[in-house]
Amino acid sequence: MAAHLSYGRVNLNVLREAVRRELREFLDKCAGSKAIVWDEYLTGPFGLIAQYSLLKEHEVEKMFTLKGSRLPAADVKNIIFVVRPRLELMDIIAENVLSEDRRGPARDFHILFVPRRSLLCEQRLKDLGVLGSFIHREEYSLDLIPFDGDLLSMESEGAFKECYLESDQTSLYHAAKGLMTLQALYGTIPQIFGKGECARQVANMMIRMKREFTGSQNSIFPVFDNLLLLDRNVDLLTPLATQLTYEGLIDEIYGIQNSYVKLPPEKFAPKKQGDGGKDLPTEAKKLQLNSAEELYAEIRDKNFNAVGSVLSKKAKVISAAFEERHNAKTVGEIKQFVSQLPHMQAARASLANHTSIAELIKDVTTSEDFFDKLTVEQEFMSGIDTDKMLGGVSLVAQWSRTCLPMQGTWHELLSLRVWSLCSTTREAAIVRGPCTAVKSAPRSPQLEKALA
Repeated sequence: MAAHLSYGRVNLNVLREAVRRELREFLDKCAGSKAIVWDEYLTGPFGLIAQYSLLKEHEVEKMFTLKGSRLPAADVKNIIFVVRPRLELMDIIAENVLSEDRRGPARDFHILFVPRRSLLCEQRLKDLGVLGSFIHREEYSLDLIPFDGDLLSMESEGAFKECYLESDQTSLYHAAKGLMTLQALYGTIPQIFGKGECARQVANMMIRMKREFTGSQNSIFPVFDNLLLLDRNVDLLTPLATQLTYEGLIDEIYGIQNSYVKLPPEKFAPKKQGDGGKDLPTEAKKLQLNSAEELYAEIRDKNFNAVGSVLSKKAKVISAAFEERHNAKTVGEIKQFVSQLPHMQAARASLANHTSIAELIKDVTTSEDFFDKLTVEQEFMSGIDTDKMLGGVSLVAQWSRTCLPMQGTWHELLSLRVWSLCSTTREAAIVRGPCTAVKSAPRSPQLEKALA
């Protein structure tokens, strides 16, 4: 059981256990040894639901990432494809299945669509001549994924684009379905409030779904008093602005993926290694961030300026707790101290990690360029001197490319965020002079895809 999911006002372990049960039931249908072929996008979210230990209990022996051509060799009876309903993935699956048929011996193939089964995808598999190879073709309703005691996510990154650019309401249906599942587990929510067209559509879908199940009365006493649906289109500015909480800045600078963050290893090297220089670790430090960690739960939502004092107080408390060992005279007192030692050591390790993270963040936030970036954002939001701020946007773009530690296209997307903030707050500003430099600059294929 994930203890941190029960720390909030609502025990989200109930939801987690429900989706785990559904996964176990599907795995048990595929009798015998198994290999799972994962859609790479799903591995992170599934890691929050079911660790490898659970899969191993149900005879999962191998796991592979879905790729073209032939699958790696695996002496198993069943091969299960766990994928999103995307046509391009069906082409890869067909290639895998045909290569396995040529290799022999015969395998049992199964496919699990997440979160919904797709007739279009099944038709594509039929056109490619492999649909009949699948014994089980089912769906796994992973609509809402519990990340923490106060956080559920659909992990649907393209939802806004689908709703507003492509007029595709699939993500709205998934949201409504997920909320209905939530009500089935935690009781019917008495009042629903919403703002925005998409929020209205989700509410209407929920009402229709409730009518379809009029025969089954939900007898669970409601845990939630109200449901508030907010259309993203109501507030386009908030996601474009820089986050200034501790957790927000970790995400801004290094990126948090499925509750994990990868950090530069230098700050976490033992002092004896740091002095030598040549023995410094080269692999990124990977840390899990959730409210199971007492210190992180305390500081995650604080403004970063307030984090230093909390860490300082925590250091004094932990130091005083370790000093108590000198006062332990009797056997009972020594035994009590020893029983508390594992918790104290964990607290000290946690403090060391978050002190190092705070130092990494401070290196960025104390720079003059970071301050200039915040100034540009605040001026645009307040509507003051927007003409003057257009030149500042170009400086922010340059800073993001040279000063931030994350590599790849992230700095390009940060620049795009600032230009989006500019165009949202100041009508037609993006077509003016400074933007021509961005338009003419070479862009990576990943950025072109993000802009598409």
